[in-house]
Amino acid sequence: MEEFARLLQAMWTSSVNEVVSPMEFKSQIQRYAPRFMGYNQQDAQEFLRFLLDGLHNEVNRVTVKPKPNTQDLDHLLDTEKSRQMWKRYLEREDSRIVELFVGQLKSSLTCSECGYCSTVYDPFWDLSLPIAKKSVSEVSLMDCIRLFTKEDVLDGDEKPTCCRCKVRRKCIKKFTIQKFPKILVLHLKRFSEGRIRSSKLSTFVNFPLRDLDLREFSSEHSTQATYNLYAVSNHSGTTMGGHYTAYCKNTNNGEWYTFNDSRVTAMSSSQVRSSDAYVLFYELSGPSSRM
Repeated sequence: MEEFARLLQAMWTSSVNEVVSPMEFKSQIQRYAPRFMGYNQQDAQEFLRFLLDGLHNEVNRVTVKPKPNTQDLDHLLDTEKSRQMWKRYLEREDSRIVELFVGQLKSSLTCSECGYCSTVYDPFWDLSLPIAKKSVSEVSLMDCIRLFTKEDVLDGDEKPTCCRCKVRRKCIKKFTIQKFPKILVLHLKRFSEGRIRSSKLSTFVNFPLRDLDLREFSSEHSTQATYNLYAVSNHSGTTMGGHYTAYCKNTNNGEWYTFNDSRVTAMSSSQVRSSDAYVLFYELSGPSSRM
């Protein structure tokens, strides 16, 4: 955290034409995560998760974590149940990082036999979105989110045990967003899953720079669910070798810049969308927004 703070300070206090290298910060991370050593291709989303988790743990306001509360909450109404689950999470994980990045996902499981619906509320740091219609050259970000949240039939070997029937039943599973985070990180699943990534999807995902309205995915018809883009992590190349760049919006002047190794150059907002986009960073719009 100290090295991260030094890096941020150097970035915001350097002269306009000065490039700030994060090498010292990278060296510090390598002490705790040797897998990020060297110059082999790493996954940006995996690195981000490690980084946020590490920063959170160092500034977690909870110094002594209580024992996990195992009290059953199924008798509560959904709104109260989600509130209690969030409270339990904050009793163990409470930091400025959590305040910025963590939301709450609602998972509903409905039995096709008796109709009983069980709900689970889990915190999320980012959302990994499948790319819809992989056979076409372009899809929209909303298509990807709809695919992530669409109803999924669990049958056969996947059949869960219904809480009411007490036996395994065919069920319908669906995700909705219960609590929207201030910073929403969206990871586009371009790489095939598995131990060895054998392919990469180069589908162009059309995402909005402003006014990404996610109210249709809200569990409780939230009125504040509109986001503005402020950064993109791009991956060019293949699974065997590639290159990362970043597009970031300066909060002071509203201009976009491209970060490419030792070069930082101004860019047009019309260039932000590309088929290299891999991780998208959105900020919740509203009175507290920095943008």
